[in-house]
Amino acid sequence: MTPESDSMQPWLSLKRLFLIIVTALVGLVLVQSLLSSWNEPQVASQLQLYQTDLLLEGSAWKGEGLPEDQWPVIREGLLGKDPVANAKQQYEEVREGAVEGMDRWRFPQGSLRESQPAPADSLADETNAGKPLARRLQTALDQQQALIHRLDLRLGLMDAYQGQPEAALERWQQVRDSDTALAPAVRTADTLIRLWQDGDVLPEDEAWLGQALNGWFKYRALDQLYGVEGREGDRIQIQTQEQTTAQAKLVKLALVGALPALGAIVGVGLIIWLVAQRVLRGSQSVLRQNAGRGWEIPWTGEIIWQVLIVGFFFVGQILLPLVLGGLGFSSGSLSSRGRAIFSLVYYLLMAAGSLAVLWWSIRPYRPVPKEMFSLKPSGSGLLWGLGGYFVAVPLMFGVALLNQKIWQGQGGSNPLLQTVLEEQDGVALLVFFLTAAIAAPIFEEFLFRGFLLPSLTRYVSVGWAIALSALIFAAAHLSLSEVLPLTLLGAILGFVYTRSRTLISPMVLHSAWNSATMLGLFILGG
Repeated sequence: MTPESDSMQPWLSLKRLFLIIVTALVGLVLVQSLLSSWNEPQVASQLQLYQTDLLLEGSAWKGEGLPEDQWPVIREGLLGKDPVANAKQQYEEVREGAVEGMDRWRFPQGSLRESQPAPADSLADETNAGKPLARRLQTALDQQQALIHRLDLRLGLMDAYQGQPEAALERWQQVRDSDTALAPAVRTADTLIRLWQDGDVLPEDEAWLGQALNGWFKYRALDQLYGVEGREGDRIQIQTQEQTTAQAKLVKLALVGALPALGAIVGVGLIIWLVAQRVLRGSQSVLRQNAGRGWEIPWTGEIIWQVLIVGFFFVGQILLPLVLGGLGFSSGSLSSRGRAIFSLVYYLLMAAGSLAVLWWSIRPYRPVPKEMFSLKPSGSGLLWGLGGYFVAVPLMFGVALLNQKIWQGQGGSNPLLQTVLEEQDGVALLVFFLTAAIAAPIFEEFLFRGFLLPSLTRYVSVGWAIALSALIFAAAHLSLSEVLPLTLLGAILGFVYTRSRTLISPMVLHSAWNSATMLGLFILGG
């Protein structure tokens, strides 16, 4: 079929009927996925706690080897005046957000009475369509409840460290007596209660605390245990061990804080330079390079619709999971490395399916418009990508703060982030890094900037094409809380692409962003 004959088809051809049916199906899946993310926690809360834990562990270092008059100043600059009090406040805020999130899910009418049972209609209806949503929400509720118990165990240790054993015992007793607490949390709470209340130590307590707790919290619990048993030698040994660990954690804390701050400073400086150049040079400025230049697109909106709905959403979100599930492939029973490889293979299959539909859809219109899908390497293209990354850093920081105010720790997030944060296997981390830093930028930029953005310029201006493609790019990640920041990131990617006219630029930017995110997770989780 030639491109000219496309316009001669009757409006409701078999192809268009198929597209309408698939669009309706995809729409249901997308709406359900976005709604189910409404009350799911963000990984940002977990990242906040990991950074807080670094602060706590680093606070134990006494500055050995540094001048005595300089260490207090350095310590306050890195950790604040009272790092334990600051950490406790952070933990309390995360706990409060978790409780509020559970209440919004369990009591949709706004009731906060824990004694009131959740209304029947607060869960999904017992239909085939409702069950997946209900399961996801119940899983989110269970995860939040487990998080609250874990937070209470740690908050109790901070209470005890601050000389408030009564408050600590009250927290631990609530965990021990809770009907919803998991067995490990109950056992840990019982052990801590015995240590601080009765001075009663069982033979297995030391091994259990070493397994159930980590970092600063493990050292506080073991210090109490050795003190109760009068094991001063072991107490001195773990204090020495903690000093070594604390020094290493301070280096991590400095990296986690300093590198993004440095990137933000460079980005702010670059933004000021670009704005100044725009004011002084007008239309001759770098920002106006290729501004307003669209593409001569021969295909219609139906091709755009077909590639996005069938190629990306239907193949990636519906067909591929059904096929893999029918063949018995699932990541649930795999090892760490198996899950990482499964994620990479899944992503490559999704990309291959989407690009196959894209090629099939536009093949009658070849050769494609000039500068479309261009991968021409150039120094200017690389500079646009790197410059776009640094500009994105401060802008994304600002949007992240706004986003946190809007969602209050809810709204879901990319599950890969939590997986990477908790992963300890080096090979698995490398595979996850390859997926996020190489596979994702190549495929997503080829589709959203290489195809979608130029195609939209047939109907709207370049500016609107950047905005619309960025919004679709954000929605494709299926998390409500990520729509605003990813729309901004997508807009920066689109701006860079339209100015450089090569996909190398947004690919470099996208890869740099994902690489920095993954490295930050490695540092925090390691």
